[in-house]
Amino acid sequence: MSDVLIAETLGTTRLITMNRPQARNALGGGLITELYSALVAADKDPGVHVVVLTGADPAFCAGVDLKEAARDGKKYFDQFADTNCVGQVARMRTPIIGAVNGAAFTGGLELALGCDFLIASERAVFADTHVRVGVLPGGGMTAHLPLFVGIGNARRMSLSGAIVDAAEALRMGLVTEVVPHGELRERALAVAADVGEVDPRMTRGLKKVYAEGIATYTTPASAAETHGAAETPPAFAEIEQRRVEVMAGNRARLGTDHG
Repeated sequence: MSDVLIAETLGTTRLITMNRPQARNALGGGLITELYSALVAADKDPGVHVVVLTGADPAFCAGVDLKEAARDGKKYFDQFADTNCVGQVARMRTPIIGAVNGAAFTGGLELALGCDFLIASERAVFADTHVRVGVLPGGGMTAHLPLFVGIGNARRMSLSGAIVDAAEALRMGLVTEVVPHGELRERALAVAADVGEVDPRMTRGLKKVYAEGIATYTTPASAAETHGAAETPPAFAEIEQRRVEVMAGNRARLGTDHG
């Protein structure tokens, strides 16, 4: 356990909770490193058959910590080279379930998309605001979002930055289930317990088959993200102003302080 992350072992389930609620669990303040380490540790632990990833209320994860990105520039993004927590979610050999309790925006949405499937609270909202902020996706958004919701819905979300609520996310196939907010933890743990009953050699083997089956799509898509980021690097000088504008826009669209 750390100040920014809580890891609990519940039977064969490892429950990992991002714990920067005051920053909407944005990926900064040590959370990048702590989350990466917790995921690697869970994947190496033979007693862990399934992982549940969630956030401390009110958000799942706001993605990039734009305050740190604006302050540190390229140095902020460089830390993902060695401790890429977003990439590690997608690389997990152990089944991983996302329990989305609130806003999953941009990098936070990429984090969620790396999970095998998502269960959402009725308060969950999703958005890809990369282009609004001035940063192209680099965590697998263009590889994974179309697989969840289809190419048209994926492009619409990414090009517009539209906010998708839990009911719409269920209709689109982004999440598999929506439950009352207060029941999310127990529901996710119940589903995890079902998965955890299966021989982990079989679940890991099945995950490998799934990954290899879609690799002809996801591998070039991820490579294209890397190439795109090099051609259109982040507008570091504009990030802070765009952050303020995006957060104000999110609050206006939501009618609340999710942003």
